[in-house]
Amino acid sequence: MPLPTRSEIRPGQRVRIVEKHNQGSGALSEGIVARILTASPTHPHGIKVMLEDGRVGRVKSLVTA
Repeated sequence: MPLPTRSEIRPGQRVRIVEKHNQGSGALSEGIVARILTASPTHPHGIKVMLEDGRVGRVKSLVTA
C-alpha cells in the first residue's frame, strides 16, 4: 500500500504514524493530526506530522471510519 501524500493529509484527520523510537520495530501509534511538518508533497518514509497530543512521527496510513 503506498504511503499517503501531503495533499491527502489534513489537520483534524485520524492517522497511524511510526514515531522515531519505534522505527526499528515498526510499531504504529494512532492519533489526530495537529500540524503537518513535512513541506514536500511526498517523502519516501512518510509525511511527518505532529499529533494533537504532541507525538511526532511519519504517517503510514490514514484511518477511515
